[in-house]
Amino acid sequence: MTPTLSERLHAVQERIHAAERAAGRPPGGVGLIAVSKTQPAAAIRAAVQAGQRDFGENYLQEALAKQAELADCPAIRWHFIGPIQSNKTRPIATHFDWVHSVDRLKVAERLSEQRPSQKPALNICLQVNISHEDSKSGINLAELPELARAVAALPRLRLRGLMAIPAPTADPASQRQAFRTLRLALENLDLPGLDTLSMGMSDDLEAAILEGATLVRVGTAVFGPRVR
Repeated sequence: MTPTLSERLHAVQERIHAAERAAGRPPGGVGLIAVSKTQPAAAIRAAVQAGQRDFGENYLQEALAKQAELADCPAIRWHFIGPIQSNKTRPIATHFDWVHSVDRLKVAERLSEQRPSQKPALNICLQVNISHEDSKSGINLAELPELARAVAALPRLRLRGLMAIPAPTADPASQRQAFRTLRLALENLDLPGLDTLSMGMSDDLEAAILEGATLVRVGTAVFGPRVR
């Protein structure tokens, strides 16, 4: 029998708790972002009813449509996790609680300028291209300190930490090495208030948690195969 969304969500939460125990970390220290790109609003609503609050979206127009449909679910925290075009920053600054994919100062400046004054500061993670892949967004490690200092100084933003999507591998040791690199990069940034490592997905969340992840981004294991 195919598991229900609630059952899949519970199974992912159990994986997270088991990884926390294996890492010797206190329970509840790792948050789950359910990556809902390409999933219908009805699936998000079902996940909310099962207790999930944080949802990650990659595609702006799709996300805005779902947010409108789910306006009666004010407890949802929306995370933008996809590449950011400069001309799309205003709706991102207006409609999201977190942005995980900032890798240019120009984008951060626009988010800061366009964040509505009545909303709390926008939580920001800087995306690092940890595996040096041409196909992926993200800043390189050498440029990270300068960008982090500049973003931390912007009003209306709260720099929380780093995000990465390492090259996929089935080898646990290689998975951990990539995540360890991101953790050390965060530790080496001499800035106050950094508390977030957004790393780990359906296939490697255990390795990410062993290396200090505080947020894991899981789509398929929660929602099943993508709708498109």
